[in-house]
Amino acid sequence: MFLDEDKLHEECGVVGVYTDNNDVTSRLIYYGLFALQHRGQESAGIAIHTGEKIKFHKDMGLVADVLNQEIIDSLSGNIAIGHVRYSNDGEREKHNAQPLVVRYKEGSIALAHNGNLVNADSLREILENEGVIFQTQTDSEVVANLVSRQYRGSMVRSIQTTMELLKGAYAFVFMTEKELIGVRDNYGLRPLCLGKREDGYLLASESCGITAMGGQFLRDVEPGEIVVINEEGVTSIKTTKYAQQRLCIFEHVYFARPDSNLDGVNVYRTRYNSGRLLAQEAPVKADLVFCVPDSGTPAALGYAAELNIPYGLGIIKNRYAKRTFIEPKQSLREQGVKTKLSILRELVEGKVVVMVDDSIVRGTTTRQIVNMVKEAGAKEVHVRIASPPVTHSCFFGINTPDRSKLIGANKTIEEIRDHIKADSLHFLSLESLIKSTDSSAGYCKACLNGDYPMEVPNNGI
Repeated sequence: MFLDEDKLHEECGVVGVYTDNNDVTSRLIYYGLFALQHRGQESAGIAIHTGEKIKFHKDMGLVADVLNQEIIDSLSGNIAIGHVRYSNDGEREKHNAQPLVVRYKEGSIALAHNGNLVNADSLREILENEGVIFQTQTDSEVVANLVSRQYRGSMVRSIQTTMELLKGAYAFVFMTEKELIGVRDNYGLRPLCLGKREDGYLLASESCGITAMGGQFLRDVEPGEIVVINEEGVTSIKTTKYAQQRLCIFEHVYFARPDSNLDGVNVYRTRYNSGRLLAQEAPVKADLVFCVPDSGTPAALGYAAELNIPYGLGIIKNRYAKRTFIEPKQSLREQGVKTKLSILRELVEGKVVVMVDDSIVRGTTTRQIVNMVKEAGAKEVHVRIASPPVTHSCFFGINTPDRSKLIGANKTIEEIRDHIKADSLHFLSLESLIKSTDSSAGYCKACLNGDYPMEVPNNGI
């Protein structure tokens, strides 16, 4: 099994650029998407307004492969948006890549979307009954069609009207011939932030994307807010519909880059705090603490610091093993993990060790890693997880396995410990996870406790 199959997956990241310097726009999109590559590795794309029309290029693959030097050099303009995507299994096709470009009454618009709509199917059916023919399987195309059909002379008003029809999670970047527009859902489930350069303004899913594009982070786009960027500057349209903020807590656990700040909270600091709280909840008299690279690193450092236990690189990750590594035959599936990870025997042999990871989803890969550590001579392997068990499916833009495949939904903690063959196992409590953010902001914790912020299909079952 591949290492990343035992993780939840973000479905995408978005960026936008509005600048006075046509020569740098496509490169800024490239840099921003490269910084957000962790949010999606299956497709990438760019749409840019050349001054005459919207040109776009998108394909399956990583940013550096899709947006090569020749493509970037061929795209010049002052407004652009970009997208990286991680799709569900049935949607891994080129025509589902973004941005989407569609016609409307006065020209064309481009759209890139991070998130998922829980009422996309019903909206699609209504549009299909009215004669709309869809080219993709994405809910983003549903949104693009709604926006174009709602247009009555004001793109912002069209987006506002469309937002009233949407249920779910979304962070959009739209591009017209004259404007760059950022939109965030009323709950703020998916992140979006605003930045500035001397020659213009930037939008990105995370602040690390703003930094990569040479910009200064200004602020997060607020839940329910529409940000319009044009030659007059930045205009903000706030929502009049109150909803308690519910940023996805897994942005802090796993999805976001540790150098990003989300709604005023630093991701690295949250993960480090979670490690310290994990040590307080479940201390071990150990010789060594190490992490499952890479998202578990800050939590492992926090755990080690809290208990004054040495931290070391017990596991070495092969930096060149991309997600596109060939899938091994069933008889060699464990070899797929061993190709990506190796155990530093000299560090773990004969020792009591604590292995810290951010989460366990299916449990299979964790079991293989624990076995590898024991084969390397560790005396005891104690597993500490810097989040609670994942017990429910997500309907808001995270590719979550069916509940029947979620080990936290089907086994007790002791049964999970026995399954992964660890000497002990502890998951961070939900209370401590929220405490680790040092924030009063609200979070969506539905995958951990089943408390969905809105109605979801089959009540989440």
